[in-house]
Amino acid sequence: MRLRYLLPAAALVGLVVLFAAGLHHDPHEVPSPLIGKPAPAFSLGLLGEPAKRYTADDLKGRPVLVNFFASWCAACEVEQDYLMQLAAQGVEIVGVDYKDSDEDASRWLARHGNPYRSVITDPQGAAGLDWGVYGAPETFVLNAAGTIVYKQIGPLDDAVWRTRIAPLMERGS
Repeated sequence: MRLRYLLPAAALVGLVVLFAAGLHHDPHEVPSPLIGKPAPAFSLGLLGEPAKRYTADDLKGRPVLVNFFASWCAACEVEQDYLMQLAAQGVEIVGVDYKDSDEDASRWLARHGNPYRSVITDPQGAAGLDWGVYGAPETFVLNAAGTIVYKQIGPLDDAVWRTRIAPLMERGS
């Protein structure tokens, strides 16, 4: 008879523990299975130069940020000023225009500024899928070997830069 009361109580305690653990989880810290692995292979056109191909090999040789953005992305506007500041400081940022048209991306960059050394176009989001992108903006830190060492989900800001990304960039990732 007591077992009949203990089982629901135990289930309730288990649910409370799960919910409590969830409250302490940062949704921006979704672990990426790509950390420690080479950037996924791709061959995509550049904004304004669709015949010119850009590949994962072009990301090798120096630490680089790969930023997935789009003209339709409100949060991308939030981080754009900060990306402009980083680019002005010499940080190399490669943009991936994610699920967007070239025309919309060009207008958006003309209006908000272009912090990118190169802008790769991914109109169908195929490369984004390979990179494990959930939505824009997402930023990946690659080391000189082209290995992904960090993934930021959501807008990049000074706190994230100083505490997580700059130390990786300074030591060459």
